[in-house]
Amino acid sequence: MEITVSDTSKPRLDKYLCAELPELTRAQIQNLLKSGDILVNDKPAKPKTTALTGDIISIHIPEPTSNEAQSEDIPLEILYEDEELIVLNKNSGMVVHPAAGNQTGTLVNALLHHCHGKLAPEGGEGRPGIVHRLDKDTSGCIVVAKTNFSHRAIVAQFKERSTKKQYLCVVQGCPSKPHDQVFTNISRHPVNRKKMAIAPPGSGKSAITDYHVLGTDTETDSSLILCDLHTGRTHQIRVHMLHIGNPILADPIYAKANRQKSQPGRLMLHAYRLSITHPVTEKRLHFSAPVPAEFIPWTEKFGTSVIDS
Repeated sequence: MEITVSDTSKPRLDKYLCAELPELTRAQIQNLLKSGDILVNDKPAKPKTTALTGDIISIHIPEPTSNEAQSEDIPLEILYEDEELIVLNKNSGMVVHPAAGNQTGTLVNALLHHCHGKLAPEGGEGRPGIVHRLDKDTSGCIVVAKTNFSHRAIVAQFKERSTKKQYLCVVQGCPSKPHDQVFTNISRHPVNRKKMAIAPPGSGKSAITDYHVLGTDTETDSSLILCDLHTGRTHQIRVHMLHIGNPILADPIYAKANRQKSQPGRLMLHAYRLSITHPVTEKRLHFSAPVPAEFIPWTEKFGTSVIDS
């Protein structure tokens, strides 16, 4: 689009364009100027530039970008599926939904292809069907809703804490107690915004984790632990294991690799079991995700009797 200035009053460029292009707001015009999409006599201009008679203004309005996730043919490990929901074993390294820096290759991209777009819109733009999340480097059970009815019902179950969530993790060292409950408040770290931290009393959100030590390997100075989550705070198990002095192996945020004898190559946290009530049938459903190969040295050594009991 081109406009030839006929105004002789020498107005500011942004004000002049607001009058000439009433379909655009002043903020939109200023953004177009900042992005270089508006030129005056083929040269970049600023909002305060004076519009002179005879100036030729070239305006390029980019096509609107959509935050809607795109369908991608990515292999999935499906544990259960019906018309209302789908439960999967998410791979370590896969992001759950598109976000800045991860627009493709996510679980949502894969599900849109597998489910032919049939995911609950109420999950939100870019997050259809998502009712809970797993960290990128955490593997294991995750449930996704296909209908809005199921989305609302499952979200309510997580909020009411009627779901059951069990995780396996391998930590540095051995906790001082063979089993215990960690009950703290958690909030965003005051300095490093990528981290969570234990919050002072009266702040943050309550976080409750029960843990049971399944066995300790003295050779690698590490322990296999089963955790029961009663809440679902961001990085909850990772923060709680650090809090008791036993960070999870290969945790890129909360652990120091040079202090860990074993280097398994991935965050050693796995969403092992998930139980929910089916939104329609009201039947209690129990799912378990196969133990990843990286965990086998520990599960073979200590057996699975406690895990599978």
